[in-house]
Amino acid sequence: MTQRIALLRGINVGRAKRIAMADLRDLIEDLGFFDVRTMLNSGNALFRTARRSNRRIAADLEAAINERFGFEVPIVVVSGEELDLIVDEDSLARNGGDPARHLVAFLADGAALDKAEALLGETWEPEAIALGSRAAYLWCPDGIIQSKLLKAFSRATGEAATTRNWATVLKLQQAVAYPPR
Repeated sequence: MTQRIALLRGINVGRAKRIAMADLRDLIEDLGFFDVRTMLNSGNALFRTARRSNRRIAADLEAAINERFGFEVPIVVVSGEELDLIVDEDSLARNGGDPARHLVAFLADGAALDKAEALLGETWEPEAIALGSRAAYLWCPDGIIQSKLLKAFSRATGEAATTRNWATVLKLQQAVAYPPR
């Protein structure tokens, strides 16, 4: 069984698309996944499965959420090993700084990452962007609300990406490395 992380985009922000984490855990268990846990209230679910396809897992979760809760939620699924790679490839992490202003954008596929590549040719200072093989990394020192880079990234990738701040990414990595017994 492989540890997987489902990253739900845009839930529990404001009053729309509300899902209680207990309800999300129940839904994931009902789909046959094991050792289901959630982290924070922003749509991070950890579970074990023998299934191999992240895309299929994400599609099944999306369909189940739509059926049960009545709205669409884009989901990116990564394995624990992929999360380790994503963390290791983050060249912006070496700069330090406020982890709430350092974002990791998880992308469903390489085509979405390719769309973000054009942003590398532009000047964003004091902001910064870097790309890895499975994620994009954004440094937004003036905050995410004021970030021109994050707005441009969102336009380029659409709903194919979901972001987490650096502190959350490291918490997810820790949770995968040390699952409860």
